[in-house]
Amino acid sequence: MKVLITGSGGLLGRTLARHLAEAGHTAVSLGRLGVTDSPTRPAWNTATGQIDPAALRGAEAVVHLAGENVGAHRWTPAYKARLVESRVGTTRRLCEQLATHTPQVRVFLSGSAMGYYGDRGADWLEEGSERGRGFLAELCQAWEDGTQILSDAGVRVAKLRTAVVMTTEGAPLSRMLLPFRLGLGGPIGNGQQYFSWIDLDDHVRAMMHLLSDDRANGPVNMAAPEPVTNAEFTRILARVLRRPAFLPVPAFAARAAFGQLADELLLASTRLRPKRLLDLGFEFRYPGLEASLSHQLGRS
Repeated sequence: MKVLITGSGGLLGRTLARHLAEAGHTAVSLGRLGVTDSPTRPAWNTATGQIDPAALRGAEAVVHLAGENVGAHRWTPAYKARLVESRVGTTRRLCEQLATHTPQVRVFLSGSAMGYYGDRGADWLEEGSERGRGFLAELCQAWEDGTQILSDAGVRVAKLRTAVVMTTEGAPLSRMLLPFRLGLGGPIGNGQQYFSWIDLDDHVRAMMHLLSDDRANGPVNMAAPEPVTNAEFTRILARVLRRPAFLPVPAFAARAAFGQLADELLLASTRLRPKRLLDLGFEFRYPGLEASLSHQLGRS
């Protein structure tokens, strides 16, 4: 299979490309026109959706992971507009281009996020659960809606509602390691908010599964089957690192530092069940957090 990948400069995209190549597929990493880091990468014009014709030739699948980092900055009106354009605008234009000019594409995996569900307390959330409230929930809805033209054209579309990815190569785990190793870690707020997560290796394996399984379409919760509360996450990470963790971050301090982002990312409670993946027969290698952290930190 020839697979085009947007957002291939990010960790998920790079790791997926490597796994595809190891499995004998052809992975083509698309660079954004004007900002691509390599002249050998085919160009993708995010303003128009157009892709280098040579890259499109023979492509059967597209994995769309591009988008500004939601947690990189405070959510000023200007940064919110950048988030919307980098997800909603680019997705819509890319899908219009593929629907019009690439009839051989059979499957499209589109990035989304667990922010679709909003802050939902201890409720279990499956793919059929209703959308939550807030900026992130509305952003995810519009992001997913941008793929509709491909679905209407008969392309199989899976929308990846991704939880926090556990890896030492990226946030948030990479940012937590130093304070936790210094014994300065602790829960955020009251620590009772649910924290859904997925090991990097399982996420990439799940994308491979979704590419090959013709039954996979619609929303898919990309999350491990054993979510934890923020307090449980703190205890488990401290145990794996063999360090104490007793310095909580009060909710008011998180809000002072991050504004609205704190309420929708750090303090929100999202308890995902990966029902669709399980129904499709996907088997997690790291269903539990301690095993995932031990794996990522080389302690297993």
